Amino acid sequence: MGRILAIDYGTKRTGLAVTDEMQIIASGLTTVETKDLLVFLKDYTVSENVVKFVVGEPKQMDNTASESEVFIQKFLKQLAKVIPEIPVERVDERFTSKMAFQTMIDGGLKKKQRQNKALIDEISATLILQSYLSSKS
Repeated sequence: MGRILAIDYGTKRTGLAVTDEMQIIASGLTTVETKDLLVFLKDYTVSENVVKFVVGEPKQMDNTASESEVFIQKFLKQLAKVIPEIPVERVDERFTSKMAFQTMIDGGLKKKQRQNKALIDEISATLILQSYLSSKS
């Protein structure tokens, strides 16, 4: 089948999560500095069988696009040029950062560990991917 890779895009850091080859389990992959993201994705897709990108779509409570959507659209254009063979789907990512933080609390992480923004981004990407997988089953 191939892996699905989720992207929680941020202007500084971007959280990444990936499925197993059977697309059953979503796992955090890493957090990458956004300036290095396209190079990382290109290298990763050369070594792993990625069949789809799932990119978080931040929305306001009234369902309009958030301010960060401008940056995400720019990134999506660059991604389509660098890796045109892998399709992209968007997933509503409202509340994923709050859910990621709560997941860290529920998991017993200490306050110092919960301040790790890179970990929050990676967990957010995992939640986006899990949401996508749940919507498909």
